[in-house]
Amino acid sequence: MASRSSKPMHIQTVGLKGLKTPVRVKEKTGKLQNTIATISMRARLSESNRDNCVETFTSVLSEYLGELSVTSFSSILTRLKKDLQAKSVRLEMTFPYFIDKKAPVSDTHSLMEYACSFSGGIGDDEGFILSVTVPVTTLCPCSKEISAGGAHNQRAEVTLNVKFNNFIWAEDLIAMVEQSASCELYALLKRPDEKYVTEKAFNNPMFVEDVVRKVALLAQADPNITWFSAGVESFESIHKHSAYAYVDSDEI
Repeated sequence: MASRSSKPMHIQTVGLKGLKTPVRVKEKTGKLQNTIATISMRARLSESNRDNCVETFTSVLSEYLGELSVTSFSSILTRLKKDLQAKSVRLEMTFPYFIDKKAPVSDTHSLMEYACSFSGGIGDDEGFILSVTVPVTTLCPCSKEISAGGAHNQRAEVTLNVKFNNFIWAEDLIAMVEQSASCELYALLKRPDEKYVTEKAFNNPMFVEDVVRKVALLAQADPNITWFSAGVESFESIHKHSAYAYVDSDEI
C-alpha cells in the first residue's frame, strides 16, 4: 500500500473550557457583587498566528474581572480578537448571582441565588446573549379542579435567553420570570409568609405552557429585547418525570 505523504495540520480553533475564577459583577444598584464565574473561550485563529492563546486569554481576562458587565464583556471580546489576530472569538461566562429579597409579609431579608450567563461572539461568530435561570413555583390547574381539597405544586426552573438592542439588566429579566409563575420563591420564609405564598400559588394555578406563554408575552412587550427563547421545567411532585415547555421568538 502506498503511504500517504504527511503534511503539517494547522488547528484553527483553540481555547479554554471550565476555567473558574473570582469576578465582580456590576449590579443594577451600581454596587459590585463578588462571585465565581466558570468561563469557556474559543478563538478561530489565522494560520500566521502561532502565539500562546492561553496566555493571551488569561492576560486579557485579568484586566476585566474587577468589574464585569454587559459592556465590559463586549470589550473583552474586542480585545481578544485584536490581541489574538483572530477571525472570530466566542466567550461564555456562567456565575451564581444573588439578590436580596424581602419575604412578602414579614419583610425578612434573605439572599436568593440565580444562575446567570453572558455568551457572545465577535467576528465570524457575532452576537450576544444574556441568560438567567430562575426557580419558581407552579401549581397544577387539573389537580386543583378535580381535588376536593388541595392541589399538587412543585418547584420549577425557567431559563430565559435574550438578545437586545439597548442595555438590559439581569434583575429585570429575573423579575419578568418571577411574575409569570404561580408564585415566586424566597430563600427564607416565616409562618405568615408561608401562608401567603401557599395561598398565592393555589389561587394562581399554571401549567408549564402557561408560564412559558406569559414569559413570552412579557418579553415581546419589552422594546429592548430583539430575540428570546424560554424553557420551563417543572419537577413534578406526583410524577417520576418533569413537565417541560419551550418557546423561541423566531417561531412565534
